[in-house]
Amino acid sequence: MPTAMMDVRESEAALKQLVSDILAEAERQGASAAEVSVNEDAGFSVTVRKGELETVEFNQDRGFGITVYHGQRKGSASTSDSSAAAIKETVSAATNIARFTEEDPCSGLAEAQLMPVELPDLGLFHPWSLGTDEAEELARQCEVAGLAQDARIVNSDGAQVSTQQSCRVYGNSHGFVGGFNGTRHSMSCVLIGEDENGMQRDYWYTLAREPSKLESAQHVGSEAGRRTAARLSPRGIATGRYPILFTPQMAAGFIGHLIGAISGGALYRKASFLLDSLGERVMSEHVTLRERPLMHGWIGSAAFDGEGVATREKHFVNAGVVENYVLGSYSARKLGMATTGNAGGVFNLQVEGRTLTVDELLGEMGQGLLVTDLMGQGVNSVTGDYSRGASGFWVEDGAIAYPVDELTIAANLRDVYCDIVALGDDVDERGNIRTPSILVGGMTVASQ
Repeated sequence: MPTAMMDVRESEAALKQLVSDILAEAERQGASAAEVSVNEDAGFSVTVRKGELETVEFNQDRGFGITVYHGQRKGSASTSDSSAAAIKETVSAATNIARFTEEDPCSGLAEAQLMPVELPDLGLFHPWSLGTDEAEELARQCEVAGLAQDARIVNSDGAQVSTQQSCRVYGNSHGFVGGFNGTRHSMSCVLIGEDENGMQRDYWYTLAREPSKLESAQHVGSEAGRRTAARLSPRGIATGRYPILFTPQMAAGFIGHLIGAISGGALYRKASFLLDSLGERVMSEHVTLRERPLMHGWIGSAAFDGEGVATREKHFVNAGVVENYVLGSYSARKLGMATTGNAGGVFNLQVEGRTLTVDELLGEMGQGLLVTDLMGQGVNSVTGDYSRGASGFWVEDGAIAYPVDELTIAANLRDVYCDIVALGDDVDERGNIRTPSILVGGMTVASQ
């Protein structure tokens, strides 16, 4: 079985030259400005199910996104073919699109002075010298540990081990061409439990840039098994208003709704429940949302955004008050503001505030709902109305009592964000939004 995988670091110099060549081609075809983004990814994943090898998937992909400007007319096209003929044809396609679009006074490259002069080494590249046979064995150990966790774990949707490398290069006609390499390694396990009251399914995973920082196969499998068994024989509860404790995995999405509401696209379209909120308190006064894009080795680290603008540490919300919107250059111009270096989103958003241990959170909660899973898309970004299916655990006297499901939780997000009581000490570091558990004072809970 093949095990060799390309090292994307070998491609960076060639990709930078390709970006420069594409920019030169855009100029030859009459563009007044242009920008090019190239992503190259390589890796493999191995899946084992019920002790048998199920899939081995190798991937090696390269894609070019090309945008040209003719004055304030914009056209974009993409290709995966890096031949000279394909590049020329793709630039021509973008140029033809630009010629037939209306002028937009807000379109154009980000300002040249915002590009970074030097790119720091953020420690994002840590390849894993792992062959497919070794990956298969790790996946098998992971699944075995999960199935052994509880006699009621009766089936598996598989355990997977994955290793990925990426190289990203961005350049524009200001003369900026920058690139960086990164790695992501992961292991996951999905299990199915059953008892006299039916079946339940749950999972666990670990994700890191460095393979040494992954949780062990045994831990991932055991945690998946523990979580699955804990969900068996769920009950309903009486409809009412109760405190809600979001686990870190659920809290990331909860915070994501706020970030969406203070993002430029929603604001200039007037499709946000937090319009004109700059300088206003929108969260509990002890909660802060801090972006830390230059942290060494973190999942969301980047020295520049999707437009080549240098990233920097900042607060979006400081002590409950909106200090910055999330802006790229286009949305900033639409709002009469300056870009915050967030074209493409946020980078390492850290949720900070009054912190308790998880046991202390449960104690402060007393009685309420611990939410471990959310379903549906019941979030109105214009009004802030929030209503989603939920499952998790009922808490009595500050301790987890029993699993619950087929619930709906509802409130208006403006009220909920201002009703955050405290944060946990269990920060989930696996994503771009690094958040602990979040305790909210009250939401309406309806049982099916």
